Amino acid sequence: MPVAAAFAAAATLFLTACGGGGDEAGDKNDKIAGADQGTPTPTKSAEPSGTPAANNPDGVDVSVPKDMNLVFDWKKPQNKNEAAAMDDAANFFRAIYRGVDKRTTKDAAVAAYSTGEGLHYATTQIQSRIDGGWTATGTRRHYQATTRSAPNGNSVEVSFCVDTSKFYSKEIKSGKVLKSTPSKADYERFELIMVKYPTSKDLWQASKVFLESKAEQCQ
Repeated sequence: MPVAAAFAAAATLFLTACGGGGDEAGDKNDKIAGADQGTPTPTKSAEPSGTPAANNPDGVDVSVPKDMNLVFDWKKPQNKNEAAAMDDAANFFRAIYRGVDKRTTKDAAVAAYSTGEGLHYATTQIQSRIDGGWTATGTRRHYQATTRSAPNGNSVEVSFCVDTSKFYSKEIKSGKVLKSTPSKADYERFELIMVKYPTSKDLWQASKVFLESKAEQCQ
């Protein structure tokens, strides 16, 4: 079964569906949902640690196995903060699937790139696979990304589509890849609220995760 299907039950508990209507989008103006001045400050326990990665300026290892092909098909915005937040939105998902591969919710990358509800979402996704005896394999593509900064300068909304039609669950014991017929459920629209880590110049953490399933704009 695709990754999205494997996590369907768990995801409904920890994700708030984003409305796809134009009225809701039009009412946002310059404000970002969940990114007001009251956004909780990440705790000290979320400070990144672990083995430095040569390709990661944050010094956190977000490497995943080659058969977990996480593709981020997007262009960085010119705004420096938005570009950094977009990079770490990608690292947020790398951290999740690194945790899946390592069979732990305690990997340094998970703590580095998520906080609050984002951390809750990440650990739930990882734990679901641990409990199910699954890992992941195939290609998960992220595309059509947009960014928007909050007026306070400490939060950035990163929105993007995800195609999981070629990304599957795999049984760890048997090695069997669980495939199903491609469907609209393979296409989702995410909105991440990324907040700047207070003691780091360029580190951003996912603090909130919103999801629109079967997103028509992504198909």
